[in-house]
Amino acid sequence: MKLYLGVDLGSTTSKAVLVDGDEHVVGRGITNTRSNYDVAVEIARRDAMTDARLALALRLLGPDGAAIAEAFWVSADLARLDALRQSCRATAAAIPGEGPRLAPAVDVILARMVDEASQLFNATARSRGSFFRDIVGARFHALAEEQSARAGVDFERVLGVYDRAILDAENQLIDLPFDDVFAAAVAHAGLTGDRRAAALAAGRDAGAATFDVVGFVGTGYGRARLPFPRECIRSEILCHGLGAHAMLPATRTVLDIGGQDTKAIQVDGHGLVTSFQMNDRCAAGCGRYLGYIADELQLGLHELGPLALTSKRPSRITSTCTVFAGTEIRDLLAVGEKREDVLSGLHRAIITRAMSLLARSGGVTDQLTFTGGVARNQAAVNALDDMVRTHYGPRTINVHADSIYTGALGAALFARRGVPAEDLPDAKECAGCNA
Repeated sequence: MKLYLGVDLGSTTSKAVLVDGDEHVVGRGITNTRSNYDVAVEIARRDAMTDARLALALRLLGPDGAAIAEAFWVSADLARLDALRQSCRATAAAIPGEGPRLAPAVDVILARMVDEASQLFNATARSRGSFFRDIVGARFHALAEEQSARAGVDFERVLGVYDRAILDAENQLIDLPFDDVFAAAVAHAGLTGDRRAAALAAGRDAGAATFDVVGFVGTGYGRARLPFPRECIRSEILCHGLGAHAMLPATRTVLDIGGQDTKAIQVDGHGLVTSFQMNDRCAAGCGRYLGYIADELQLGLHELGPLALTSKRPSRITSTCTVFAGTEIRDLLAVGEKREDVLSGLHRAIITRAMSLLARSGGVTDQLTFTGGVARNQAAVNALDDMVRTHYGPRTINVHADSIYTGALGAALFARRGVPAEDLPDAKECAGCNA
């Protein structure tokens, strides 16, 4: 099968999308962008290839496919958890003096997480937008409190082992042979007899299928780092415009709020950009800003939106400047403002800034599609809907379930419509063309 790869290297997440010759999405991969951008991109690309093989196997399976799909990603995360376990052991053993006491405590914690894998890594956990690091980090922290008290070891030192080990574990390119993970998923799903044999045969067929990546395009905040030829790089604006139009063809306005910037884009009936505006070099009002706020309030990033939605009286926030946000929040909390009201005010301040960009790009025409990581935040979506309705009247605001992949999808479509990989002079040096 000939496939086309799009990669979106963002500052917080790296995404990869594969489309076939008919421009249908056949595979997606995503991971948090780590300190090592190259590893993050490769993990996203490998996950997209794995996702394409899994989709092929599931098409062959019928009703048993759902249970195996659930078990497949649990099995894959168990392999990553084993890598974390090895890294924790090595890290604890290297600590002079206390290593022999810390190592058993950490081992007990990770053994508990292996037992809980089905709950930790199931589809519900993934649907919250959490990555492996988010999931294991939260659970490790909770179990470390219990185990430290029980074993009489220092809680902070146990967390210190994890903090160092997770960096090593998540920067490893773990080899996960499709056939092995699929067989583990079949066993985990509890299939027996002919159903088990049929499932294993489907997995072998999917694993042996030939996927030939014949075109690739990269985009995103870190696109300059991608090992792609210059001809295979497109701007985020072009890719988000085309990707949003492909997901929702009635789209004429796109608002993308990513980790580092905000983009207001106007597109025509073919998804081609006709006008755009984006914020300046400052990251105020972007995903990084929300991340800073989460740290300031000692909350998870995914907790900000739900807490803001409980607000009854949003606070008035005068600035979305990351530098001064902490001071303003502390001042508001000091005079008795509730956290949910402060957060609601922050979300409205972010959208107010985005509305200015939308106005300068040409306004809001029906339909507007909201993309980027912040589009997953319902408090931001509600604030956008309210302000668009106030300034422009009733408009359709779209948030696609796969909006996080919009840029990567646009890149994949540019690859499909662009230069074949074999015609690029330095294509053989490009990691993206190695299926």
